[in-house]
Amino acid sequence: MSLSLKNIVFRAEGRTLIYDTSVDLAPQGFNILLGTTLAGKTTLMQIMAGLLKPAAGEIWFRGQNVTGVPVQKRNVSMVYQQFINYPNMTVFDNIASPLRVLKTPKAEIKARVGPIAELLRLTPFLQRKPAELSGGQQQRCAMARALVKDADLVLLDEPLANLDYKLREELRDELPRLFADRDCTVVYATTEPSEALLLAGHTAAMHEGRITQFGPSGDVYRRPIDIRTAQVFSEPPMNTVAISKTDGQWVLDQASIGAASGAFAQLPDGAYRLGLRPHHVVLADAHRPAQVQGTVQITEISGSESIVHFDMNGESWVSQSHGVHQLSVGQSVRFDLDLNHALVFAPDGALVQS
Repeated sequence: MSLSLKNIVFRAEGRTLIYDTSVDLAPQGFNILLGTTLAGKTTLMQIMAGLLKPAAGEIWFRGQNVTGVPVQKRNVSMVYQQFINYPNMTVFDNIASPLRVLKTPKAEIKARVGPIAELLRLTPFLQRKPAELSGGQQQRCAMARALVKDADLVLLDEPLANLDYKLREELRDELPRLFADRDCTVVYATTEPSEALLLAGHTAAMHEGRITQFGPSGDVYRRPIDIRTAQVFSEPPMNTVAISKTDGQWVLDQASIGAASGAFAQLPDGAYRLGLRPHHVVLADAHRPAQVQGTVQITEISGSESIVHFDMNGESWVSQSHGVHQLSVGQSVRFDLDLNHALVFAPDGALVQS
């Protein structure tokens, strides 16, 4: 079942929230909307569902134009980050509610609620009311209600954000398998690039109401079409800096930082913009020369990694290095750049090589 958006535009209170957007979502696997808060992910999902009517453009689903068809007449399920349950119903009745609306026989309701409740670890709580559950359990109840419906279109708007880490990781593994045999289109919104890669499928990178690129998640990550897409698909944010290629060398601030070798050897001399993800910018080993030097702004220790924010020639960069490194604000520190994994963009931001 395919869903296509054709030249969709959405405005509210005189502002354009979704700009001219066309995309053909994949009928199988996950279609991931990746972007920061306010990128337009939820608005676009509500347009897909029929909750919002676009100012221009068309929505096609299974070969039919469904633009303007209200959500009540579509077989759609949606789960939000903020869980929504019926407070006076038990967990079982919450999950079963969409099936009862469809007048599903009682025996089938029981048969369908049980496996979903088991998957989401809700079986012991089926006779409780939502107020008796933890926040994570209430979110799982809302997810179960959406999944049990067997909808044609399933929209998941950051559904794991309020769950504890362990359950979130387990569900990320389970969700692709859960939908593998279902004849439905799945759209999943997230702010986390790592989640987009873990779920695989196809990713639409979104920025300020626009889809900047759509394709297989690994392809969009490895070959972002421009700097904006690369920044969306990088956490911590991708580092970029103006650079030039001169006589086979990458030159930064009038000094060579390494040879423009491999795929970069064929690029003509001139001005470019270099992009490096933080894990390709690491604290330099004391026994070998570093390519760049910066002034520490802040250091975050995350488990066995150190994330160092630093100033380099007026550019704010981020380094992600293995090990725990205690650095002081204002300290001058040397860094190694893995230029073999660099992305090179034209001055206008378009990718020229990776």
